[in-house]
Amino acid sequence: MTLCGILFLLLLSQTLSFGSGSMVKLTNGGYEDIVFAINPGVREDEKIIDNIKSMVKEASSYLFRATQNRLFIRSVKILIPFTWPKKSYVKVRTETYDKADIIIASSHVKYGNDPYTLQYGQCGEKGRYIHFTPDFLANDNAIYVYGPRGRVFVHEWAHLRWGVFDEYNNDVPFYISSGLTIEATRCPTELKGIYREYKCTNKECKCAPRMDTGLYDDDTCVFVPDISQTSQESIMYLQALNDVTAFCDSTNHNAEAPNLQNRMCNYHSTWDVIKNSSDILSTPQTTTPIPEPTFSLLQASDRVVTLVLDVSGSMSGYNRINRLYQAAEVFLIQIVEQGSFVGIVKFESTATILSSLVHVFSDQHRQQLKALLPRTASGGTNICAGLTKGIEVNKGTSDKSSYGTELVVLSDGEDSSFPTACYSNLINSGAIIHVIALGPSAAKGLEQITQETGGLNFYASDNIDANSLIDAFSAMTSGSGYEVDQTIQLESTGASLTQSDCLKGDVFIDKTVGNETFFLVTYETVVPSIELQTPNGALYTGKDFKDDTATKSSRLQIPGSAEVGPWRYTICNTHTTQAIGITVTSKAVDKDVPPVTVNAHMDKDANNYPSPMVVYASVHQGFVPVINAKVTAIIEPTTGAPITLELLDNGSGPDIVKNDGIYSRYLTTFTVNGRYGLKVRVESTDNKARLTLPRNRALYVPGYVDNGNVTMNPPRPQISEDDLKVGLFSRTASGSSFVVSNVPVGPQPDIYKPEKITDLVAKIEEETIVLSWTATGDDLDQGNATGYDLRMSVNPRDLRDNFDSAVQVNISSLTPLPAGSTETFTFVPENVAIKNGTILYFAIIAFDKADQKSDVSNTAQAALFIPPTPEPTTPEPPTTSEPPKTPEPTPNDNSENQNLVTLVTLIICSTVILICIIINITICCVSCHRKKRQPEMRI
Repeated sequence: MTLCGILFLLLLSQTLSFGSGSMVKLTNGGYEDIVFAINPGVREDEKIIDNIKSMVKEASSYLFRATQNRLFIRSVKILIPFTWPKKSYVKVRTETYDKADIIIASSHVKYGNDPYTLQYGQCGEKGRYIHFTPDFLANDNAIYVYGPRGRVFVHEWAHLRWGVFDEYNNDVPFYISSGLTIEATRCPTELKGIYREYKCTNKECKCAPRMDTGLYDDDTCVFVPDISQTSQESIMYLQALNDVTAFCDSTNHNAEAPNLQNRMCNYHSTWDVIKNSSDILSTPQTTTPIPEPTFSLLQASDRVVTLVLDVSGSMSGYNRINRLYQAAEVFLIQIVEQGSFVGIVKFESTATILSSLVHVFSDQHRQQLKALLPRTASGGTNICAGLTKGIEVNKGTSDKSSYGTELVVLSDGEDSSFPTACYSNLINSGAIIHVIALGPSAAKGLEQITQETGGLNFYASDNIDANSLIDAFSAMTSGSGYEVDQTIQLESTGASLTQSDCLKGDVFIDKTVGNETFFLVTYETVVPSIELQTPNGALYTGKDFKDDTATKSSRLQIPGSAEVGPWRYTICNTHTTQAIGITVTSKAVDKDVPPVTVNAHMDKDANNYPSPMVVYASVHQGFVPVINAKVTAIIEPTTGAPITLELLDNGSGPDIVKNDGIYSRYLTTFTVNGRYGLKVRVESTDNKARLTLPRNRALYVPGYVDNGNVTMNPPRPQISEDDLKVGLFSRTASGSSFVVSNVPVGPQPDIYKPEKITDLVAKIEEETIVLSWTATGDDLDQGNATGYDLRMSVNPRDLRDNFDSAVQVNISSLTPLPAGSTETFTFVPENVAIKNGTILYFAIIAFDKADQKSDVSNTAQAALFIPPTPEPTTPEPPTTSEPPKTPEPTPNDNSENQNLVTLVTLIICSTVILICIIINITICCVSCHRKKRQPEMRI
């Protein structure tokens, strides 16, 4: 690895804050406070807890050896769901299910028990979480197909902690090597095994190459590894084997393999990436024996949350106090879960308890709390006073402890003493503190306290038609993971309407939601005209809505389960110009079918211009990704117009894998310094949305070769197409706010070069090279590049290490399409004879109007390989441990045997002659066809 490469990876690992909010600490080589969380929907099973402990103990020693005597696991916390019986578990502090490092939960789509890591950052960036199913932990049959649990954990930990990628590829399981051999996509190539038809029941099960590609058919053929290996370095491919104890390094890395590790990490080995992480660089090797991991069992109780609301004098401006009343009312009536304990505190220079904890289990309790919301504003700003009083309220539970409780603080004012004046008190309280910063002048220390306590932070502007304050309160759902009881926001939009103007749109109630569905219309002055048409044509009007002049809102709750389909709203202003908005929320309709959900966030919480940022939206149903949706991000600065970006799941730009349910885009158009808010809208209005399997999964091993005997594992469960259909749906979700600094005043220079192309594909069709890739942009992944520079070589290393010296292909006739489009280019190389055994490699860069060049793309291989006719082979080893039985000879005389041999020989010879004739005719036809082709261009 070059010095530049090392510095680049080190910079990545130290500057990017992409993790899920994990609070894992590394002390003297030992990872502390790794959090496992069991989903509330999982039935109580002590075996799950026991096997987590066994897995972690096994993983710790395996991890220590794999990191060359550096890293191990010192302590683990296991979060027991509140749905399990209460025992002598420790009460949680700031640990929550939605912030856990490892989640144990079932999937409603029965695709098996693949362990996987939700990972969608760049090389070296942390992942979000590891997912194990209860069956994986409780059923020992999973060991045969994935390997020992401790080894699987280390494989997934490498994804989560160090941002490396798998060295196999389910989409491209085979490739043609530079030595003209068919190889399984793996690392290292020294890993031994056989190629075998997976469902073969005969003794002759060898794979046959396809004549069109020269590769084995990936629908029928698999690579079956030998259970005994001489190579030890394959943790990111096949950690299941006992002999595998290390990561592929620079001495054995397979740079030819078409896998995600090569594409994302610029062909560096997994160990090259890991050894340059801060974890390894800060931890020397040791010969001291490592301690056994310790475990803590924690359990959350009912949700306890207190609203801590700023009523200082500045809240009287921009209609903030009334908007606070309107948005907090939405939280109390529609958002906070049934059975929660809720309190209210107001603060200015001092703090006052408006309500001690109220156990919310009826609409009466919600109305009781609503009546206590503050309506007037005056005085100074003392955030510490408010939070301290909030902690006092939260201690009103039976155990008199604020551990694991929540505080939602809203403030618009500056407070130079915060959080210094009360920092220790807040941290020691064990409470999770969420923040809503309202307006441009909210205290700068607010984000710090959310990071320290595991809370959420949101920004709401003074733009009253943006619905941002209601969106922020709507996002304050419980972090328990109990999706059945959580509110899903289906729609949230607003506009400033002149008289007689209307706000129109469709809200889709899909098959996963429909219970406790609310349509809420908000306004500034006078209630507008409202019409709501159901999917079956029934009509609700304003008289069906319950109007509240105090909160300036009209609400309609749909009885029972709302009808599935599009609900069309028309809201018309009957007064002078005023801001009008609509918010629609609902809950899951079936406790066994999780709703479609959206998680939106940035890659960093704070950013310095001109560094770009990445907007992410993860769309899932349960733990299964949803693809083919339309995803739009709206980024709202403190002043000025919102920035709108369409997020893509196309495997280009910051999106590392196509069709994995992760939608992303770069953000480069920073307009002002300060806080920015994030909101994402997701729609499926064309019935194309569907589910797909998670990526970054531990390899499902098809079988093993042991002492010449082949033992195949059972096939993966089949998924019906009906189980993958999602249907029409709509969602909105707020992401955490972020802060940008050093943005210059005035026009900004063109400083962003085109983004690197990472999905270049090449193939040979007759005499023609066919190339395709996703278009990059003028500024990273936005706009149009000005042109492309395409190079080819017979050696892939030449393209990676000395691109400018490789043979240039004339591609000037191609005008770049808009970023995200599919580009194709064909040509016939003049000085290269395309024949059997030809292998060419290609790479491309893009340049913009300022002649800024992208980084060199991935290297694409185009190979023409017609495999030779296979020679007669001996039968494959038997698929069981029993030795093959020798067939007994049929009693017969010698003359009959000789006649039979002669007949068989004649048949074989005739067949060979016929095949030769057919091949000659085919070659002639193909040759004639090639002469008739008119390639797009020649160079």
